[in-house]
Amino acid sequence: MPLKAPYCSITPEGYPIIFLMTLCTLAFAMLRCPVLTVISLVLVAFSLNFFRDPDRVIPTAKDIAVAPADGRICKIERRPDPVTGEMRQCVCIFMNVFNVHVNRTPVDGKITAVQYHAGKFFNASLDKASKDNERCAYQLVDEDENTWTFVQIAGLIARRIVSYAEEGDTLKRGQRFGMIRFGSRVDLYLPDSYIPAVSLGETVLAGQTVIARARQD
Repeated sequence: MPLKAPYCSITPEGYPIIFLMTLCTLAFAMLRCPVLTVISLVLVAFSLNFFRDPDRVIPTAKDIAVAPADGRICKIERRPDPVTGEMRQCVCIFMNVFNVHVNRTPVDGKITAVQYHAGKFFNASLDKASKDNERCAYQLVDEDENTWTFVQIAGLIARRIVSYAEEGDTLKRGQRFGMIRFGSRVDLYLPDSYIPAVSLGETVLAGQTVIARARQD
């Protein structure tokens, strides 16, 4: 069986922006405005990079969870789950504007709740971002009846959370469930039977990096 060739697409949310930037570049070039042409061309390149959606190799091992977002682990701490109110271990992933911003489901399971909160746009790395910023929380129950919560949090530059998943949907590990435009954060609240498999400052890839493992007690 031949190997599958690497593939990278563009998210549908990026098409209007890329088209507009390309149109501006052509217009400025026809008007012979070199500075504006170069600026528009840089914005086209930035848009293509930001809205890229590469294939990922999803791990198949049992009793693991994968990262829901690309980025850097900025916090690992116990805090109240925003959906259930229970104290849980939370792993926070900070995404800068150069990361892939497509978010992926950490484990197989069914979405049992989706809670959207309009809010402010503080820097996503700050503690108050998880309470004050625009955010969307998803509760998922896996096949072992473990409850997971993952939260998309808009950042200082981000201005729109995009959600593909709805309550009642059954998702597979590594499946796309949404994205956040232009710099943001995703928090993952683990069930008590799982522990983090990453460390502070580590870089992770959505759908590919193992972020948590089941306890071996």
